[in-house]
Amino acid sequence: MQAVFVTGATGTVGSAVVSHLLGRGQRVIAAVRRAEDAELLPSGAEPRQFDFDADSETLDRSLAGADRLFLMRPPAIADVATHLFPLVEASRRAGIAQIVFLSLQGVQANRATPHHAVEAHLRRLDAPYTFLRPNFFMQNLSTTYADEIREHGRIFVPAGRSRTAFIDARDIGAVAAAVFTGPGHLRRAYTLSGEQGLSYAEVARTMTEILGRPITYPPSEQEYLAALAARGWPADYLAVQRTIYRVVRLNVSALPNHAVRRLTGAPATSFADFVRDHRHVWT
Repeated sequence: MQAVFVTGATGTVGSAVVSHLLGRGQRVIAAVRRAEDAELLPSGAEPRQFDFDADSETLDRSLAGADRLFLMRPPAIADVATHLFPLVEASRRAGIAQIVFLSLQGVQANRATPHHAVEAHLRRLDAPYTFLRPNFFMQNLSTTYADEIREHGRIFVPAGRSRTAFIDARDIGAVAAAVFTGPGHLRRAYTLSGEQGLSYAEVARTMTEILGRPITYPPSEQEYLAALAARGWPADYLAVQRTIYRVVRLNVSALPNHAVRRLTGAPATSFADFVRDHRHVWT
């Protein structure tokens, strides 16, 4: 049986993609940076060491046995032409029949993001792509912003009074598995949002109610970027974050949709259910 090669297989979205593909009886080759990361994979996934910066011959070996590719950009990679495009070229040599690329909501109008460059490259090559353009992940609150919430009781993002139709990464995994295993998805792009548009003030109120302690929502863009810089994030990452949240403040991410329900047959996860499922992270 041919397999789906999943990059980022132990990450927030990649792990959900792996689990949902296995649930559909698919063979999964899971890319891991270190051999010990294989322990993080669910039973049935086939670990394979992988590095985006490997030479062409090594990239070709990485894709051996795969006929489909789940491609995601690691957050630290801004220069996608140098670090991601070689894998796309390797996928062409390997005869990959479908590349599902984890893109970004609104990317078609946001040339400043690396995701835009990847989409443009795949279109230029007339690659067999499917673009998944998710809204902001609920999991940002349980990973990137978890420490601030747990230790200081605050959501530290510069989104102003905007609203966001957050999506659960587990739902993105379900959508990826659906488009990998069903017909009619080549050269299509899907914007994936949750079914609720929430302000961060409403997010804070929901978390306050479920966690049983006050969660607040304060910061400015300047405070947010200064905090990222203090944690050691490079300037190009800060630039991407600045662009993303300026777009958010225009309410581009506000509109909910039913794409998850339409593509998987199940409704998107509600924010309240997400908080209940992850409450241990913030306590």
